Amino acid sequence: MTKSEVYLVSADDRGEGSRRCLKYFPLPDYSGKTVLVKPNFNSADPPPGSTHNDTLDVLLGAVKEANAQRIILGERSGPAEVEEVFRQKGIGALCEKHGAEFVPFSALSDEDWVVIEQPGLHWQGGLKVARAVTEAGAVVATCCLKTHGFGGVFSSALKLAVGITPKNFNLLHNTKDQRKMIAEINLAYAPDLVIVDAVEVFTDGGPMEGVRNRANLMLAGSDRVALDAVGLAILKYLGSNAAIMDTPIFKQEQIARAVELGLGAASPEEIQIVTDDERSGVVVEKIKAILNNG
Repeated sequence: MTKSEVYLVSADDRGEGSRRCLKYFPLPDYSGKTVLVKPNFNSADPPPGSTHNDTLDVLLGAVKEANAQRIILGERSGPAEVEEVFRQKGIGALCEKHGAEFVPFSALSDEDWVVIEQPGLHWQGGLKVARAVTEAGAVVATCCLKTHGFGGVFSSALKLAVGITPKNFNLLHNTKDQRKMIAEINLAYAPDLVIVDAVEVFTDGGPMEGVRNRANLMLAGSDRVALDAVGLAILKYLGSNAAIMDTPIFKQEQIARAVELGLGAASPEEIQIVTDDERSGVVVEKIKAILNNG
């Protein structure tokens, strides 16, 4: 059985942690390709409210070093406007440094959206996603691990995809199918790499503000289900709210629907957590035990 690898590293410095993640999961040669980089910029709040600039700096630099012909930094924030989030976080300087082009998805015209067609989706009126994502030669992403106080339960690699859809809070948040819909967005792309910032997480509240707890960990992998399953195990390890603690990991609706869609690992047995240092190894054994027990 082929297992999905999740690389786990102990880190309190996000730049160094990201570099170690990229050593284990090096990017392929992107010569001639457009690469879309997707951050977690729901707002400009400090991590885990949004992606740390050090993480994004390393990731953009790695894409540039992989010879990408064009780098697009694409995102849609909410409730804040993404242009204001970028201004507050000083992302323009990072884009200039690495030759990246900022594409605010909230400003796209009608023809810049595509509809994902598949029977059984829960998106009334169709699942629209940014054409820049579906037409990119590759996607790399980074997100923050946290609980989600507006119906998502948790936010990590799968939830990151919400930022590639049009801004419509009523459509997503006023339905019992929200968590299934979150999983379904991920049909639009398959990332080469996702780096998950779990240096500091929300164990309750979120996504912009919440109860903070330090895990001093970073994760990397390409299987979003496996990454989220390990992330949930970390939240359980730290002690989180009832929605996290009282629900088995693979019973969480985001995870369960993603498994139905074939988006990643279907059980703990299909996930391999790996690390390269003794400090991380101690944590890995504890996380593994929680993951295997649900």
